[in-house]
Amino acid sequence: MLAALSPSRDEQLHAGDPVRIGLDVKDYPSLRMPDGQNVALIHASAGMRRIAALAYLLVWTWREHKIACEQTGRKPAKEIIFLVDEIECHLHPQWQRRIVPALLRVMQALTGKSVPVQLIVATHSPLVLASAEPDFDDDQDALFNIVLRDKQAHIERATWAKRGDVVDWLVSDAFGLAQARSVEAEQAIEAAEAWMRGERSRLPEKLATEAAIHEELLRVLPGGDHFWPRWVVWVDGQKGRQAKA
Repeated sequence: MLAALSPSRDEQLHAGDPVRIGLDVKDYPSLRMPDGQNVALIHASAGMRRIAALAYLLVWTWREHKIACEQTGRKPAKEIIFLVDEIECHLHPQWQRRIVPALLRVMQALTGKSVPVQLIVATHSPLVLASAEPDFDDDQDALFNIVLRDKQAHIERATWAKRGDVVDWLVSDAFGLAQARSVEAEQAIEAAEAWMRGERSRLPEKLATEAAIHEELLRVLPGGDHFWPRWVVWVDGQKGRQAKA
């Protein structure tokens, strides 16, 4: 189970030997790190502890379910439903894009059989949504947004579309960002675009001139940013028209 939920093939989690901490007489469960060292679970990262707890919970629940079925003469469940809040919590980005596919297939690792799995997950991670694209089926799956309107939370079904890059997810309705940038960079670009459109009456005082906007763009944008060509071409075009005049 730990291997099935690991962040990658090169960084698989394995249960280590029980370890002692200092002079404590208790044995603590451990995880074996890639370097071969056994690290007590209580000293592992928050992400590792969360996945280890999830693996333990799944193994324990399935084992107890099978025992209960044997005692009552019932057949084991043929379908599994996972309800997970903040599925990306504490996970490295590399792990975030693997956790949903892993959970969809984890029962195969646990039972050795193909068991239908339904995931109901909440997330604030664009990587989680991007990771679901290969498995998303419009006939079976759905994306919902929870929005606050009139002081009430509403659940609204969103239109699903593959976006590929996580930047495109960030500026989609799922997250609602105007720019996948710092707040300052977003404000500078919006001011520059307003300036180019001639909409200059509502510009903030510190970005009320072309020179001020340019200085702010230099401060907040990298030299290779894709916005620079638009701005430079427009500025050069304005200078050319002024020279002709």
